[in-house]
Amino acid sequence: MALSGSCLCGKSTFTAELGPGGAGACHCGMCRKWSGGILMSVDCGNSVKFAVGSTLGSYKGSEWGERIFCITCGSSLLWQTQDGNNQHVSIQCFDDPAQFEIKSEIFIDKKPSNYALAGERATMTEAEVYAMFAPEGETT
Repeated sequence: MALSGSCLCGKSTFTAELGPGGAGACHCGMCRKWSGGILMSVDCGNSVKFAVGSTLGSYKGSEWGERIFCITCGSSLLWQTQDGNNQHVSIQCFDDPAQFEIKSEIFIDKKPSNYALAGERATMTEAEVYAMFAPEGETT
């Protein structure tokens, strides 16, 4: 599925392909602070291609993860592994975020108790996520 999206101001635009993981929600503390709430994102594999002239910034929050944002308007665009092979784009970058079914929730053990998403879906704890992505021995 071909996708295109942008930041709030339109200075950072991109194309991508829908990856096998579909859409999910992250409840880790960094994503909550970075996105202003639950980070709901779409797995795009390693297919994200930004247009020439996009005004991008990057924040490396760990030895393995990186957050990409628009330096003009501040929009949170995507989280990715630093090698770029695992890109998860904010569903809010797309004109119709409702087109994506939320299939998973990660860092479920870090979710604040004052909200919950409706429906059932696969979940992963912090330890399970780190075991999947982080270099051996890293936990932050």
